[in-house]
Amino acid sequence: MASLQVSRLVLSSSSSCMRPKAAVSIPKLPKFNVSVPKIPTLSVKEPSFEVDGFMETLPLPLKQRRDSDSIQRARLNAVLEAVMDRIEMHKNIGDQRNNWNSLLLNSVNMITLTAALMAGIASVNVHGGDSVTAVKIASTVLLASATSISALMSKIQPSQLAEEQRNATRLFKKLRTELEMILRENEAIYDEDVKEAIQRVLALDKAYPLPLIGKMLEKFPEEFKPATWWPEKKQRNPKTGLANGWSQELEMEMREVAHVVKTRDAEEYEKLGNVALKLNRFLAISGPVLTGVSAVSSVFIGQDSGLAGVVAMTCASLAAIVNTLEHGGQVGMVFEMYRNSAGFFSLLEETMNSTEKREHGQVFETKVALKLGRSLSELRDLAKKSKISQVKANEFASKLF
Repeated sequence: MASLQVSRLVLSSSSSCMRPKAAVSIPKLPKFNVSVPKIPTLSVKEPSFEVDGFMETLPLPLKQRRDSDSIQRARLNAVLEAVMDRIEMHKNIGDQRNNWNSLLLNSVNMITLTAALMAGIASVNVHGGDSVTAVKIASTVLLASATSISALMSKIQPSQLAEEQRNATRLFKKLRTELEMILRENEAIYDEDVKEAIQRVLALDKAYPLPLIGKMLEKFPEEFKPATWWPEKKQRNPKTGLANGWSQELEMEMREVAHVVKTRDAEEYEKLGNVALKLNRFLAISGPVLTGVSAVSSVFIGQDSGLAGVVAMTCASLAAIVNTLEHGGQVGMVFEMYRNSAGFFSLLEETMNSTEKREHGQVFETKVALKLGRSLSELRDLAKKSKISQVKANEFASKLF
């Protein structure tokens, strides 16, 4: 019974705990629809270029500049390739013409001396009959051949031709170095750079032509003239402004140096060039004439007088000596060397008076000093002495008059 009461108490307590409680209702907040305006976005086109198949867009002026620069760079590369090709051609042809000089000289001297020996044998055995006639005919034929070969050598001057090609090779190598420097150091290549390079190539082609027929340089001009391997430059107005490392003092110094070079070195080289020209002309005429006289004299060997044999042998020996002096001594090469040196002095003077864009003043001064074989201090002393001597000469002239 006690257990039944306990269970009733438990049930009554649990039912009292499960009674409903009062509910508290919280009102909901009203919803507000706020519309925020969107910020307008600007569509900006990025510069375009193609990398690994992905295309981006460039502004039109920048794209045109890039296209123009690539075209001018390709043109200058084409000029560089032509210059490198000319270097190889001039080098090979220079070696060939140097071989011409040595081979033709050896051949003509051997033919001349052999013919002289045969003329002497024929003149000794005057009454030898048919054998003497055969020797005499062979001597005449050899001397006639030597005359034609000697005349050809005197006309083309193989030693001078070889020196022309050596100078052309050196100048084209210098131009190649300058073009490679422009392509390597300049970010933008302009149309003026390409035109200047083309003009320099054409000027070198004209100064040192490759073909012999039709375009060969005159080997015996009327007067000595310096070589010209650069395009014509415009004269500069001396009142223009100075820039790029040039100052009034440096301008005056370079003018004095150019005056000294023109009045001393250039005149000296011109005088020596005229001497070499006259000597070469005399030797070029003497060689074929002596060989021709020897050939004519050999025809009369076997006559009553023995004078024909003596003349044939003497003239042939002298012709061999003359050919050795002319072509073995390379008198034509010496003349070309003087012509090229005089051209350098003319280029130096013309560069000082040009309106074209020049390199930095100090760099130009260093190059001039090295080309003249002097240090910078010696070059400046040379300019000062020249200026002082000119002032003294003017004072002396004013006192006289």
